[in-house]
Amino acid sequence: MNTSIIVLIEDVQPTIMDYIRFRFNKRYKLINEGFLTGSFGCSLSSYLKKHLLICHSLMFILAVPATYAQFTVTGKITDNETGNPISAAELYINGEAYTADKLGNYQIKDLPEKPIELLVFSFEYEPLKTIIALKGDTTLNLQLNRLSNELSEVVIRTQREEHFALRRMKPVDCTTIFAGKKNEVVLMDQLVVNLAANNARQIYGQVVGLNIYENNDGGLQLSIGGRGLNPNRTANFNTRQNGYDISADVLGYPESYYTPPAEALDEVQVVRGAASLQYGTQFGGLVNFKMKRPNPYRKIEWTSRQTVGSFGFFTSFNSLSGTIGKVSYYGYFNYKRGEGYRPNSGFNAANAYVYIAYQYSPKTKFSFETTYLDYLAEQAGGLTDPQFARDPRSSNRSRNYFGVDWRLYSFVINHSFNEDTELDINFFGLNASRDALGFRGIPSNLNSNPITEVDEQESDGSFVYPRDLIKGKFRNWGVETRLLRRYKLWKKDAVMLVGMKLYKARNSSTQGPGSKGADADFNIQTGDFPDYPNQSEFLFPNFNMALFGEHIFNLNNKLAVTPGLRVEYINTKSEGFYNKVNFDNAGNPISNQRLADNRSLKRQFVLLGIGLEYKLSQNSNFFANISQNYRSVTFSDIRTVSPTFIIDPDIQDEKGFTSDLGYRGSLGKKLSFDIGGFGLLYNNRIGIILDDRANSVRKNIGKAFIYGIESLIDWNIANTLFPEKTETRLNWFLNTAITDSKYLASEESNVTGNKVEFIPILNIKTGLRFGYKNLYLSSQWTYLSQQYTDVQNSSIPEDGDLRNGLVGEIPAYGILDLSLSYTLNKWKLETGMNNLLNRQYFTRRATGYPGPGIIPSDGRSGYLTVALKL
Repeated sequence: MNTSIIVLIEDVQPTIMDYIRFRFNKRYKLINEGFLTGSFGCSLSSYLKKHLLICHSLMFILAVPATYAQFTVTGKITDNETGNPISAAELYINGEAYTADKLGNYQIKDLPEKPIELLVFSFEYEPLKTIIALKGDTTLNLQLNRLSNELSEVVIRTQREEHFALRRMKPVDCTTIFAGKKNEVVLMDQLVVNLAANNARQIYGQVVGLNIYENNDGGLQLSIGGRGLNPNRTANFNTRQNGYDISADVLGYPESYYTPPAEALDEVQVVRGAASLQYGTQFGGLVNFKMKRPNPYRKIEWTSRQTVGSFGFFTSFNSLSGTIGKVSYYGYFNYKRGEGYRPNSGFNAANAYVYIAYQYSPKTKFSFETTYLDYLAEQAGGLTDPQFARDPRSSNRSRNYFGVDWRLYSFVINHSFNEDTELDINFFGLNASRDALGFRGIPSNLNSNPITEVDEQESDGSFVYPRDLIKGKFRNWGVETRLLRRYKLWKKDAVMLVGMKLYKARNSSTQGPGSKGADADFNIQTGDFPDYPNQSEFLFPNFNMALFGEHIFNLNNKLAVTPGLRVEYINTKSEGFYNKVNFDNAGNPISNQRLADNRSLKRQFVLLGIGLEYKLSQNSNFFANISQNYRSVTFSDIRTVSPTFIIDPDIQDEKGFTSDLGYRGSLGKKLSFDIGGFGLLYNNRIGIILDDRANSVRKNIGKAFIYGIESLIDWNIANTLFPEKTETRLNWFLNTAITDSKYLASEESNVTGNKVEFIPILNIKTGLRFGYKNLYLSSQWTYLSQQYTDVQNSSIPEDGDLRNGLVGEIPAYGILDLSLSYTLNKWKLETGMNNLLNRQYFTRRATGYPGPGIIPSDGRSGYLTVALKL
């Protein structure tokens, strides 16, 4: 084995497009360009200082695999002095990147029978180059040397930011199988966007087909959907943080009132419907927020980001990170406030997070993390279409509030029995509450319009009517265990994953009269208003147990098949009562009945799925999958009194399947692509429809089919046209989703043949990313065509009916965003304009809070961030 460290002086002309640069300043001090970079074993960034010695390390030589022989090289990467494994070292060969696991193990398949060059590097280690001449499957253990003490703080800068801002998951990652699945990973350190405001339109700009509710709350809540799934609070995805659930109740109330700040994230993993086998039954799939991890080479690292913006926006993000012996830690505190785009829409939030890990041994690691979020937001209420047309910034609600108190906990045991067997055990819990308070029309007048009804005041300034108050408390815990085993089957590599999840919840919901005041008083006032019609009190003791498994069968060097299943037992209960109050024509109560409503819905079923992946070349593959999905009725579907709709007491669970097929890969570092189609069959789809008495009823509508074509193309123009200009970066991406849909069958009139709601036929996001040295500029254009919001495909009446804020289409809109960042030593400056053209538009017609009615999105807004990292 020939081993050497490549050191090239700057005036040597590089001959390979992809390379790694290492630069050192005179005192060998760290100057970090990559603010908020937390993935230290992987691709890191840092500031490159001028007039210093430059070292180039050759990454790889592009080689065309021989068709007559395909071999595999496996091995382990360790520290030359201590012999300890080096976690997540990076390897580059034949134009493709690989990452060793946490025990330093790696595997590279389909290599030709010819000399090839392999480069290995890891943070704080000297790069290693070796030439491999394979005559068969080979085991190659590698040792890396630590940089000398004088260079212990050397900056290692990869050029991942010069390639692509989105990547795809490996077929196997830790104890998870992603083979054959539609998946995307948003790399946060590659984005030049408004991170402080969690601008979802920009952050998820390269995730295909997403439909986003854009609310003016500073990014406190994420609401994304896609493929006809309601975006409201991301309820149709299984939403996780570092692999554990963070929504209110995974089955009974899967809405996410907490979203991690983008400034604390390393990456966001998105897996589509096929994730139902490993992560839950949802049609949407998985959204997993991966937080930044401790700096393994410093005892303390401090990052501070301060942002100001339009409409009184201010946020302060501060984090600490480091490693002391076997203990590592990362934590942040984020404070956020703003006045909002409209009157009566201010918010105030405090968010904290702590992660502590203990490396008990090279094979065993314990970690604990906790998250706290507390925020209070005013809600300006919804508008009708005429109101929006006159003034989209108007508000006729001055005493609507929304409060959230969220506490998450997780304790994880990671253990590797050997190089081939890994076990993860994750204990997690939630202790949280959310309160929604507001005036939504005169309680005794069922014919009143909750959007336009005037919130009357007495002569002394007090208000005439109480507000409607819904209080939710969420207490749940769970444990998820995953065991992954790699082994040989018929002389081919095989991977088996088995897991189990237990989840128990005891949540409650109380609805009743709030106070007549104007402050954020979240106390029920039943004693003062005994005949208030919207009264209920329920306990929801839910239980879920699931067994799941997937297996990768490599039929040959190119074709892999991954079947899987999930066995579910669900028991959704409701215990409580609601009040039925009748009024005469004058609005006086004539009867008040308390009715018990106790239910127990037990279900057990099996979800099946299979995925296929065919490797067409070293850098591209074809994939296909089909998986069953399931969505249980939530306790909002069981019992919530709303002034805008009635719930059908016979509402049932939704069932169906999703399928994907596509072709994805890259052409070296010039072009990344992911092109494919999908189909989604939805049985018993739940929606809102007008009955024969003109009442809006939430019920099962019928069977729907959704299908489309999705593509992402990311072209690295700089690497294609002028690769010699290594300090210049230029990328163009085009994210396109063309989606169509139809209700195939329904017992309701005027539904069969209609389009499915929440689906724009055309969903396009395109943009340019430019960089020169430490200056980065990005622009993005977002366009969504018109979409319906109800199953009857209602249009906006031409006569301007004042009640039409609840139904009607969402008109097409296009939005332009511009962002800029500049790094100077330890400082970083970010600025930009969102909705640069000041387009007046909306993405949502709310049937309840924060409306009801049209919720306008923000007009033009700017921001300025100053960041410091020490």
